[in-house]
Formats: sequence, structure tokens, C-alpha cells
Amino acid sequence: MFITLCYVYLWLRFHRCYSLLIRNGLCRLSSSTSSFSFSLCAAPEPAPHSARASASDSRPGNNVFLQLGDRAVYVTEPQACDDLSKWTVLLGSSPVCGPRVENISFIIEAAGQSGGCRSPHTSNKKVLKWSDFCVPVARSPGQPFRAVAQASVDNFSRLGVAFMEDRLQLDEGLTPSKIIPVLLQESTLKQLLEKQCTKPDRALCEPAERKGSLLLAPHVKRRLEERRGSDPLCSSQVLGSEPEESSLGSHHHMEGHGHHLHLSSCHECLELENSTILSVKYASVENIPDLPDDASGGLESGDETLDELEYDAKGFSGGFGSDSKPPNVLVYTGGCQERFQVIRQLLTECINMEKYVVYPLNPQQALSEPWLDNTRLLVLAEEQTLTPQLQTCFLTYLSQGGRVLGLSSCLCPAGLSLEVRERRRGQISTLTFTREDSTDTELSVLANGRIFIRDTRGGGEVELWGELKGDSFGQERDMVIVRVTHGEDGGEAVLCQVHLETSPDCHTLMSEHYGELKVSNARRYEVLTEILTSLGLSCELNQSPAPSPVHLLATAQDGRKTFLKWLHTRLDENGLIQLSKLSLRMVSCSELQDGPALPEGTLALVSDGPELQNWDQFSMETYNKNLKTRSLGRTLLYANMVTSTMDLLEGLTLHLPKDVSLIAVAAQQSQGRGRGRNAWLSPVGCAMFTLSVQVDLSSRLGQRIPFLQHLAALAVVEAVRTLPGYQEVDLRVKWPNDIYYSNLMKLGGVLVTSTVMGPTFHLLIGCGFNVSNSNPTICINDLVHQHNAQHGCSLQPLSADQLIARTLNCLEGLITSFQQGGPDAILPIYYKRWLHSGTQVRLWSKDGPEAQVVGLDHNGFLQVHSKEQGVVSVEPDGNSFDMLKNLVVTKQR
Repeated sequence: MFITLCYVYLWLRFHRCYSLLIRNGLCRLSSSTSSFSFSLCAAPEPAPHSARASASDSRPGNNVFLQLGDRAVYVTEPQACDDLSKWTVLLGSSPVCGPRVENISFIIEAAGQSGGCRSPHTSNKKVLKWSDFCVPVARSPGQPFRAVAQASVDNFSRLGVAFMEDRLQLDEGLTPSKIIPVLLQESTLKQLLEKQCTKPDRALCEPAERKGSLLLAPHVKRRLEERRGSDPLCSSQVLGSEPEESSLGSHHHMEGHGHHLHLSSCHECLELENSTILSVKYASVENIPDLPDDASGGLESGDETLDELEYDAKGFSGGFGSDSKPPNVLVYTGGCQERFQVIRQLLTECINMEKYVVYPLNPQQALSEPWLDNTRLLVLAEEQTLTPQLQTCFLTYLSQGGRVLGLSSCLCPAGLSLEVRERRRGQISTLTFTREDSTDTELSVLANGRIFIRDTRGGGEVELWGELKGDSFGQERDMVIVRVTHGEDGGEAVLCQVHLETSPDCHTLMSEHYGELKVSNARRYEVLTEILTSLGLSCELNQSPAPSPVHLLATAQDGRKTFLKWLHTRLDENGLIQLSKLSLRMVSCSELQDGPALPEGTLALVSDGPELQNWDQFSMETYNKNLKTRSLGRTLLYANMVTSTMDLLEGLTLHLPKDVSLIAVAAQQSQGRGRGRNAWLSPVGCAMFTLSVQVDLSSRLGQRIPFLQHLAALAVVEAVRTLPGYQEVDLRVKWPNDIYYSNLMKLGGVLVTSTVMGPTFHLLIGCGFNVSNSNPTICINDLVHQHNAQHGCSLQPLSADQLIARTLNCLEGLITSFQQGGPDAILPIYYKRWLHSGTQVRLWSKDGPEAQVVGLDHNGFLQVHSKEQGVVSVEPDGNSFDMLKNLVVTKQR
């Protein structure tokens, strides 16, 4: 029973994790004088006669760290290795001189010839060749085979795990019996180097180049690069384990077992069960790494880890040509997790995330993991200066055909140098970005205080893509965005020395920067999207989901019954309600679940749902609680996704009973409409609705129907600014039909269509405004957040369902006031909320006559006064107000 409990404990703690245990143990021991040795559990053998290091020295019974079958890991002190004078220096070796705590020197000893036969349980595992994961230094003459080598901590752990799994192979088919850490004295290394350089082969004395944390001779580096082209050194699924198979078997093996179970017939399970109790005895709390239950490595839920990269790459390998790379985007932030989350969110908003996976790349992985061949794009967004080793590593990736995006990174390829402009650091500056079609776009950005300078000594091809305007007239512009092409393999980098990654909502920004950056936010996304597209990534929007069922809701059962009775009179011979652009079929909740599929262009209209239904983006309970109208919006059609809410009502409301006011609400639209031919982006978080209204032609509003769009826009503003505490939120009306943040940027609009039948206007008021969707422009809750920050308030965010209901309340009140008192009854409120009183404008073009905005005339048209023409009325159907240029211009059709 005790053995069984120990097995269960060991299995739960080490399932697919003992390789990680070995690596973490090595990392902790590297700061002390101890290390790990790996050995067969046979009787002690005589010590090697040429070097003072022995397996027997390293495996006293009370130092067992982990045992698996006949193999064990021991905690040991590295032994001195002084006399190597008779050892043969291996060709291509280049030992590292001086103290380097990240490298481990060791002696590896062979047990004898393998004869080409491996034990049954390892025959299906990939054999690891020892020299691919270390730098062999010297070999002892005679038998048995013994060699001294150096490896990084990561690669030493890989060698150890492969030894424990009996799949480590030496030269000439030999299998190792032990791996023992040793201390190589500087004098010993010096003797080896002198001995090596006395050989006639001058290639051995070429200057060495750095790869990862090991020093390699150039021809060794070339050999590894050639090998990378055909059989890449791959990242492992579990740190410290082999790439293609986990430390406890292949992926197929794991899939066959499920997530947490092995079978009694599985050899790895039996082998682990037969391991001695020493494995449990020495796997104390201090030895066990802190792992979450899902072995995610401690990252937040939803984050990918670099250890998963290689497996993901294999999953896509069949879909890419030989020159393509797997869809992995690596983000280097110097290990800063918070900054990684910022960059990851930015990429999520710019690229098609159905095609790519974003991983963090930390400094240790950058130098030791073979990620170069498995990366579609490398994003450098570190805040600290790159070390020379990291610079070399990233430039190597670029020279081998890699794609790099630098976001305020100090990476500087040949052909460029960096200079500091301290006066610009943290300042808002105007960036001029040259687009692919050679047109320029300007936007406000946060400068980081560094600029690029062309290196007169030459290098890669450098193109200027973006520069900062000078602070004063005639001042030289600063080069801050460049494209660099490097190497014959198509390496390309776009490097930015402005903070394109910084959102206007960033908490580190001063409040006075908010408005200026927010105005340019949409253009910031356009620039980022163009850069990412140029680097080969797909930035196409994901395909919109199919339209969802439409739910019939009402604030009172009588209203629902009246509407349903009328709907039945509109059914055709096929039981469909034909609208202008689609058709509806009435179904019950049970038919929605079990009924047949509907033909294309037909939506289900669910007519018997609960009275107060709630969805993620809309709560009928909240809507009903806030709705105070007598008639507007009392009967409601709701859908999670539609082409446009206009499509749900067009063709339906012309014969609607006069006492029924129908509203269509959607959480998302795939083809939202704006004024003229404009499209309206309709993401989640936007309040979107179309309201049916009937107005008598003979009434005051019927005689001045253009006013209705002004009343609708004003109603949205009033819905927010009449809430207690929200009166100073800077939401405004812009003529003729827009809702604005101050005079800076648009966050909503109104579209009114009308049809006259007999004595009645049948009107559809389409309205959309941003409530909680901050990007790519701005939303109402952004204004609330800003107001709280500036005034020390704690106003709560608002919701779409709440504001739609309040908008209808205000609109009904404004219509009633207009019908009773005409324009004079509502113009004082309108002027209080609009943007244009006294504004100086030019008419028709920038060279047109100057005029001053006076107000609205009694038909709702804009009135301006000019010296040449006096008072002129501008009809909203033919003109618009360009806020950025103070122009009243003719709309292009």
C-alpha cells in the first residue's frame, strides 16, 4: 500500500514533468557548488585514470535525487579535472575560457558498443546525438570511451533526460554509462587551446562566433546551420525534454491515454512503478517546481508558451512551402509579462488571430531555444538595452530571412545607428507616415526620445517610412520608422522609434495627452496594419458569423399579443414574413432547437421566449427598468448578429398599427449603414438600433421632418448628460447627425429614412453609438473614465441596453415638445449641446467664402452668415461639416 501511495504521489507530481524537475534543479544548483550527475545503478567502477572524476564519487546512496528504472540522478559536487595533457583535443572544439556560470563542464563515459540494438522500450524514441547539444573539448585515449565537453544548463538537462530515457548516443554507436560534472581550471583550458592551435589546420584557430551561450568555431557554426536546414534543433514540449517526444512518450501515446491517465500495459508506466522508493524520498518540496495544475508554466490563462511552439509548427507543416514559416509570432519584451500582454492585445486587434499564435520569448529562450526556424514574425518591444548576445541572435534571425517588427526596440542593423533626442522623450509629436501608395498620413504619437541615423559605412537597404515633424518651422525632421532589408534570403525589418504600441488609454500617460492621441487612434491602427501586412501577416478581419435568430420581446404581454396578431396577417403561403432584404419564419423555442434548417436569407423569429431574457450584450430586464416611454420601443426585436437592424424593419413597418412602436436591436452588425454610402463599423460594445416612428404630415414635426435627425442625435447626448453625476461628460452634437467627443472625434451617428403613405410619414431612425468599445476610436465609457480621472469621481460605466432605453425616453420627450411648441421649444437645448455656435468656416472649399455659423433655420438646415452672401441655409442632405478643416463641403456621391 505504501509503495502504491508513493507511486500515485510521484505520478501526480511528475507526470510529464520530471524533465522540468531536472532542469529547474540544475538552475537552482547552478548558484551553488553542486550539480547533477547521471549514472547507471550498477556497482561502482574504478575511477578514470586520466582525470579526477568518478561516478562512484557522485552517487552515494543518500544523494539520490531521482531514479527511473536502472538509472539515477545524483546531487554531487563537481570534481576537479586537472590532468588532460594526454587527452586528444577534438576537432572543431572551442572551450569557453573564464568563469561562465551558465555553462556546465562534464565528463561522459561509454558503457560499450550498442551493436545497433536498443532496449525495446526505447527503440521507438528519437535518439539524441550527444555532440549536437554540447561542445566536445577532448577525448581520453584507449578504452572505455571518455570525453570532456561543455553545455548550457538547458542542453545539459536535455542530455541528462535523454540518458535517463536510454536514448542518448555517443560516437560510433556507443551508449553512455555516466555523465559527471567537473571543474575545468583556466590553466587546463589554456593548455588545451595552446595544444589545439599548434595543429596545422588553421581553421581551428579562426575567430569564434557566439551561438546562444556557447562559443563556437566558425566551421562548427556552419555545420549547425546546415543541419538546421534539414533537421532543425527543435524546441521541446516540456523544458529539458526531447523535441518530438515528451519525456514520457510520444504525443500519440499521450493522446491515447487521455490527459491524466496511463495504462497498466504502458511500459513507461510500468517502468515508473518499478522505480525505487528513493525517487519519492528525495523528491522533497524543495525539489518540486511550482506548477499549476494544467502545467501552463505559470502564465495567465489563455497565454501560449514557447514550449508549445514546436508542436504547433508541426501541426501546420503540411500547409507551408519550404520557404514558409509556421504561424508563430514571438514577442520579446525582456521578460516583462505586463508589456507582453500589451503587445499581445495590440496584435490581437490588428492581425487575423485565426491564422497565428502569439508567444512570449524571454531572454534565456532567445539564446538557447532553436526558435529561428519556427517563427513567422519576431516582435521586439523590450524596454531595456539588448545585450550584444541578443543583438547577434536577433540579427542572425534577420539575416536568415526572418521578419522583425521593432516597437521602440534598440535593435540596430547594419546601415543604421541610433541617436538620443532627449527633448522629444515623452512628448506628443506629429508623425508623417508614407503609405504603400506613396501618400502621406499624419497622426499624433508619443515619441520615445531616440531616432535613426543612416550609417555612412553602409549595410542593408534602408527605406524611410516615417518621420517626426520638427518642433519649429525649418527644423530638420527626425527619422523614426524605417524598413530594412537584410541578407539574400529576404530578411526584412520595420523598426519604429515612436510608441505605436501605446494606447491613448495607457495609465502612464498624462491626461492632457489623451485627447490628442485618441483622435489619431484609428490612424495608429491603420499604420500598424500596413506595417504588419508588409511583413507578410494577414490583417483581414475574421469572417463575420452568420445572422442569429431574432427574438420577439415586449415590455407588456398585451403589446406582444397585439403585434403577434398583426404578424400573422403578414404571412405568405409558405408561412414566411417577406421583408425588403430578408424573410422571417415564426418558430417556437423548441422548434428553434429541433426544427429543420432554414433556407438562406430566412431568419428564425422566436415568438414564445421568456418575458425578461438576458444575453451577454443585452439585458431585457435592464432595458425594461430604464424605459419610461408611453409608446416608443415597447415592442422589440433582438438579435445577437444581423446584417443591419434596418434590414429587420424595412418593409415590415409600413402597415404597422399606429399604436405599435417597434424597435430592432442587435449586439453586432455585419453590414451596418451610415449616411450616404458610408458603412458603419458595428463591433460588440456599440449600441445599435432602428426605431420605427409615424408622424402626421400635418403636424409641426411633419412640416419640418429634417429636424427628426437632429432630435435623435440630441436624444443620445441627453440620455447620458441628464444622468445624475454625468452632466459634465463632454458628449456633443455635430451637425447634421453625428455624436462627438468634444470637438475631437466621432463616436456615433444617426440615419433617418422616410416613406410617405397617405397622410403619414413612416420613418426608420437608425442609430449607432460606441458605449464600451474603445478601439479603434472612442466610446462613452472612455469619457466616463476620463471624467473620473480628472475630477476624482467614481461614476459607473454605462451599458448599451441602459442607454438605448434612455435615448428613447429623451427622444419621445423631444418629439412631444416639438409637436407642441415647434423648433423654438427644442433649439435652446440643442444649442447647449452642439459644437458650432460662432464657428468660423469656409463654404464649399478651403478657398471658398468665409462665414460664421449662426444656428439652424426653422427647417433644420444649417444657417451661416457671410459678408458676400448674407445668411445662407445649407441643406443637410447635400452637405456636411468637416470638423478638422472647419469647412461646410458638398458631399461626394
